[in-house]
Formats: sequence, structure tokens, C-alpha cells
Amino acid sequence: MSDYKKPLPHPTPASKPFWEAAKRHELQIQHCGSCGAHIFYPRELCPECLAPDLQWIKVSGKGAVYSFTIAQQATHHAFAEEVPYVIAIVELDEGPRLTTNIAGCKPEAVRIGMPVVAMFDDVTPEMTLVKFRPA
Repeated sequence: MSDYKKPLPHPTPASKPFWEAAKRHELQIQHCGSCGAHIFYPRELCPECLAPDLQWIKVSGKGAVYSFTIAQQATHHAFAEEVPYVIAIVELDEGPRLTTNIAGCKPEAVRIGMPVVAMFDDVTPEMTLVKFRPA
């Protein structure tokens, strides 16, 4: 049993492939076979054309910081030892944006437009979180 005490995502039928790919240290998002849109967060229908023709594809894991904030106070007691930490929105090279954490650098080093790459944090035997670090 893991001693990881922080809140964890609860995969849904729509998001389960994302979390399974993360466990394999792959970043996958949905791609619409009808209109070609790249999609994140996981859904049942394409938000662009409403087609149900969504497939999971492996993407580069590369992107840039679109927006961020530095948390100076923990939003949950389990994160108290982590502060300060960066909560960011990363825009993937493929287009979609993900809410994530930036790791691997000091929070004050993070900048809008900073190139980043996905990294995988195996927090429990069952769960791997997707974070980003400077590229």
C-alpha cells in the first residue's frame, strides 16, 4: 500500500485511457476522426463538430506555459509541505491546454511562453500524474 496522502484523480470511463497512457509514461489526448480536432479534456463527443468519432493518440508532450500562478498557501492540507508550487495551464504543441504543475525548476523561474515537456510522476502503483518541466 502506498503512503501517498494527497488527493488523486478518479478516472471516469471517458478519462480512463488518459490515465492508462500516463501509467505507461505516454501523453495521449483525443483526436476527432471527423474534423481532425485535438481534444483535451476527455469527452464522449467532439466539442468542435459533436461527432462521437474520437480516438486516443500519442502526442509529443511538448508545449509552452500559457498561464500560471504560484501557490503560496496550500489549497489542501496535504500540499502544505509543497508550497510554493506552480499551478499552470500548458498549451500543447498540438493545441489543447492542460491544467498541471510545473516541476523541475524554482517557481520564480516559470514564465509565460516557457517551453516545457511532459514528465510522469508515479505517485502510487495505480496512479501516475502528468506534470511538466522546462524543456
